[in-house]
Amino acid sequence: MRVAIVTHVVRHNDGQGRVNHEIARAALDENIAVTLVASHVAPELLAHPKVRWVPMKIGRWWPTNLLRQQVFALKSALWLRTHRREYDVLHVNGFITWMPADVNTAHFVHSGWFGSKYYPFGLTKGVWSAYQFVYTRVNASLERWAYRRSRVITAVSQKVADEIRAIGLTPRNRVDVIYNGVDTQGFAAAQGDRAKFNLPAEAFLLLFVGDLRTPRKNLGTVLEALRHLPDHVHIAVAGYLPGSPYPEQARALGIADRVHFLGLVKEMPVLMHSVDAFVFPSRYEAMSLSLLEAMAAGLPVVTARTAGGAEIITPECGIVLDDPDDPKALAGAIAWLAESGDTRRAMGVAANELATGFGWARMAAQYIALYRQLAGQQEGRQRIGAAVDAEPQAQPQSLAANVLAGHKGAE
Repeated sequence: MRVAIVTHVVRHNDGQGRVNHEIARAALDENIAVTLVASHVAPELLAHPKVRWVPMKIGRWWPTNLLRQQVFALKSALWLRTHRREYDVLHVNGFITWMPADVNTAHFVHSGWFGSKYYPFGLTKGVWSAYQFVYTRVNASLERWAYRRSRVITAVSQKVADEIRAIGLTPRNRVDVIYNGVDTQGFAAAQGDRAKFNLPAEAFLLLFVGDLRTPRKNLGTVLEALRHLPDHVHIAVAGYLPGSPYPEQARALGIADRVHFLGLVKEMPVLMHSVDAFVFPSRYEAMSLSLLEAMAAGLPVVTARTAGGAEIITPECGIVLDDPDDPKALAGAIAWLAESGDTRRAMGVAANELATGFGWARMAAQYIALYRQLAGQQEGRQRIGAAVDAEPQAQPQSLAANVLAGHKGAE
């Protein structure tokens, strides 16, 4: 079997890229030839003899990410159409190419985010806000096109599956749920070290992980909640910092000494074992990898129903808030965790146990099984087509004989 995967990057330290990295690695272990149509591929995959990389080099001189994505979509579609006989199953990720796919993994649903009451952007709120508005609307339309032309859509959560069905699919579309995976052993086995990150030794320490340049991840509400909590409650914030408005917000709220911005963190398992709880009230999320990682590290979680992944959180391992933008409710949940040491530790154990069911191997095995199923269906159609093509040599004689016999009977 030969599988082609289309994604922007395939590497270990990227959300969607990590998912495709694990799928590709599992496919290679099953002796499946893998073609990666991508801008970047991890070197360890390229060393495998059954890996073929088709580089999609997109110049940075294109003025916006929206245009760069369109160039990628056109270039990848041209290659895929030209080389269609060189792969059996095509796996894409949302709208990433103009080529119809066998498997389309939905990591995000732009129409779901746009339809959310928490969507903050508009055409009259400034240039950047207008661009975000256009970006979301265009991607929502393109995703609808892509999903309706895919044989199987794999949603990374039930929340995403419901949003995909809401856009209106065709009878030929099938929607499966395959949750993202997590390195359960790596995150469970790490040892905490607050000194490594210059974090206070005695504080009750929260952790927030996410993009610090967008309001969607909702660090702003977490900082508002921190203002309602005792001084011994601190938060470590991991994420790309340049351009973020949150350091200034922390200063304006008078809590800057309790907010520890760490930038991008490579040793995330160590950091997660250095804190007491994970807080992530995202206004919209498909399925957060950091949420699964925190659970695997044995952290109780505080999240919101708007965050993908909240659907798997039980009361035994976390707290799910109804409104991501309610700082007082968030502060109340955090205060309860801070004051309930034994219960908090028991929740961490339960979170780790739940996370063990979401390993990378389990996720990849589901994709491999799907590939085999679709390749088998394709092979079956080809056999039927070959049989139909062979029949016309005998069929006209039989048909003519029947017509002649009927004619003679009439005489």
